[in-house]
Amino acid sequence: MKDFKSHFRFNKRERSGVFFLLLIVLLLQVGYVLLSYLPIAKPKGVFSKDIVLQSKIDVLKKNALQKDSVKVYPFNPNFINDYKGYTLGMSVDEINRLHIFRKQNQYVNSPEEFQKVTLISDSLLAIISPYFRFPEWTQKTNRKSEVWNKVAKNSEYDQNSIGIKDLNKATSEDLKSVHGIGDKLSQRIVKFRNRLGGFLVDDQLFDVYGLDSQVAKIALKSFRVIEKPDIKKININTASVEEMVQLVYLRKSVAQRIVEYRNMNGGIGSFDELTEIEDFPSDKIDRIKLYLTL
Repeated sequence: MKDFKSHFRFNKRERSGVFFLLLIVLLLQVGYVLLSYLPIAKPKGVFSKDIVLQSKIDVLKKNALQKDSVKVYPFNPNFINDYKGYTLGMSVDEINRLHIFRKQNQYVNSPEEFQKVTLISDSLLAIISPYFRFPEWTQKTNRKSEVWNKVAKNSEYDQNSIGIKDLNKATSEDLKSVHGIGDKLSQRIVKFRNRLGGFLVDDQLFDVYGLDSQVAKIALKSFRVIEKPDIKKININTASVEEMVQLVYLRKSVAQRIVEYRNMNGGIGSFDELTEIEDFPSDKIDRIKLYLTL
């Protein structure tokens, strides 16, 4: 017990030290409490700088999203490849259904038919159908088609007595002899033929703007490509944009994409690669190949 009490015995100097230590601790506590209640001026301009910086970051994010997004151009849905279908949001099964349908040499001519073949959802159809571009002749009404079918049946030409004329030598007056072709259409056919440098195949007559397919069929009963013109083919791997747009089937924007594609891939090895290019008129690839070389 005596040893325990000895721990609490201090001399005068030790007691003074303990007293001052407690006094310092007490003053520090009081100072801390007082400082917590004093108003402290916050640095100005900190939040305004953060707002400006955040706005710059938001702009950069928006630009990055725009670069990563895939821009959709008008296209013929009959020629959707695997990559195109993927970017549109189609599933593998939906793309395969379209490919199987096309292998049967059949075409869809409306958004409704496209959905019936692929079985895509209504929501996806609503998103992508505004970009569908079908050949103009598919947009004709059934009534008009029926009228021209009757005309075609009634317009039997005796090829032995009348003879087949060369489509590349026919004048506008010659063409007006076909029921359904007037002044404007006959002149348009001749102008289109001149821009091509001459028809290479009969089916190019269907490419004339405004010429109904049924009228074209009637015309081909009397006019065919007999003498093919001598065409200088365009080298798709070396031609400039200006040289490619001389071909009426290629728009300038498509020609520019062809040049960009070949620069990125070191050239074009086959005509099938052209169908991978955005907005390329895949439905006319057979005609376009007649004027190109690799």
